[in-house]
Amino acid sequence: MELCYSCATTTTTPTFLQLKPSLVSLSLSNTLVQLNTTKNNTLFIPHKLSTSSRQFSLLQPQSSRLSTRFAASSSSTAYDTVQDQLPADIEIRLSVEVPPAVCEDCYKRVMNEFMKQSKVPGFRPGKKVPESILLSYVGKQNARKATIESVLKRTLPHAMSSVTGRALKDSIRIVTKFSDMEETYSSLNSLRYDIIVDVAPEVKWIPEGGYKNLKIVVQIDSEIDAHKASEQELKRRHKSLGLLRIVTDRGLQIGDVVVLDISATTIDQDESNIRKIPSAETKGFQFDTEDGDKVLPGFLDSIIGIQQGETKSFPLLFPESWKQENLRGVHAQFTVECKELFYRDLPELDDSIADKLLPGCTTLEQVKESLLQKCLEVEQTAKEQATDNAILDQLRKVMIEVDIPQSLLEEQGRQFYGAELLEIQANMKLNEQQLASLSSPRAVNEYLENQKENLTNIIKQNLAVGDIFKRENLQFPTEELVKEVKNSIAEFKRHKQDYDEERVKEQIPTIPQSEKHELHHWIPNSKN
Repeated sequence: MELCYSCATTTTTPTFLQLKPSLVSLSLSNTLVQLNTTKNNTLFIPHKLSTSSRQFSLLQPQSSRLSTRFAASSSSTAYDTVQDQLPADIEIRLSVEVPPAVCEDCYKRVMNEFMKQSKVPGFRPGKKVPESILLSYVGKQNARKATIESVLKRTLPHAMSSVTGRALKDSIRIVTKFSDMEETYSSLNSLRYDIIVDVAPEVKWIPEGGYKNLKIVVQIDSEIDAHKASEQELKRRHKSLGLLRIVTDRGLQIGDVVVLDISATTIDQDESNIRKIPSAETKGFQFDTEDGDKVLPGFLDSIIGIQQGETKSFPLLFPESWKQENLRGVHAQFTVECKELFYRDLPELDDSIADKLLPGCTTLEQVKESLLQKCLEVEQTAKEQATDNAILDQLRKVMIEVDIPQSLLEEQGRQFYGAELLEIQANMKLNEQQLASLSSPRAVNEYLENQKENLTNIIKQNLAVGDIFKRENLQFPTEELVKEVKNSIAEFKRHKQDYDEERVKEQIPTIPQSEKHELHHWIPNSKN
């Protein structure tokens, strides 16, 4: 695999480089996996990056149609299950035909249960009641419905055994109407029903095995350059040690901090078309003039020299690269009032403040070296993350074809929506009405619709990586998977949410069953 790095300067609002790798901001999407194989043929996945909890195995599709016979659990009679692969290759229709002998056995079991539980007048509880009297008491329709439900409960697991390892969990749908099953049972004393189940989609590589010869060009934002970032961080720390003093005898200069009230309208020769720009209006906006590259081009130059209490009005053009699409290319008239004006009284940048700049340092040179080292680590992390993103993007866009079942898309979306809702609840303390509104089916469905493209991309990436795992016989380090479980449980506890520990463990399907059973030994405060 060849990797080429190039540096790209962004025109949108730059993001300061923080000194924690988790806070690095990149223009690329989140990493899902690091495609760096180690000597022990292991692929490492960072625990902070979650993947789909849907359990599925990427198996090659079987023949498009097959018939399997299953023995009834308490009868020597067999019933048939016919399997049809639907055109999309992500769904299978199972046609199940249950013979009269199995239906009769289920009917007897249902009637025996009714006899135990019903209090038929004239008969002691639990005593044998003639069938005709019992039917009259519970109702023929109720007995028929209970029998059909018993047949389904008994035969469904056998029918699903034909797609074990391929079926996606919780995707089973019985598509035959219950009324049709009642009619068949009443007339023939047998039962027929159809099931549709989603199966793990097949990943098709273009070309076959093409992931082995990837050539990736990785673009890195200029803001993550370690040397520039360390200089900016030193400057930020130095500024934090200064005092803000009121300016009384001059106008605004570079280096000052100013508090502004800002409003803006569109510019149009026809005054009737002039409108306010709400997103550009703000009051009490504290603006550091050394951050002039973070605001609209020309804004800083237009307010230089403004004094406290003064108001200035000036036209500006929103560039085509502006983040808000509806403002791109818009001519606007800004009105700015200077409410307060300050200058910074900074201490000398020398060895005397080294310990204040970075505790433990005695010289300014030590501070610079330590900050640079931390920024170099962040830069390396950012490069690795950008590389991972570029690889996954290439796999998803160019190299694989895959049809994604709707059930998989919905479950992934509901998990993401639930996680976001937990985060909102933790940060905003929603009341019951707000929580009910955000949890409504309408809100969830809107989220699924709006995020469909993003969810599809994530699932495609997961499927591609999973297929590479299978083809190359790669394995997750067990300790990383255990860490993932711990982190998931910690998140539930942090948000004071109930959780099913077994369900959490099931969401890590790559842990061997023998080790999965031992997870409770590694998880603190776990309940057996």
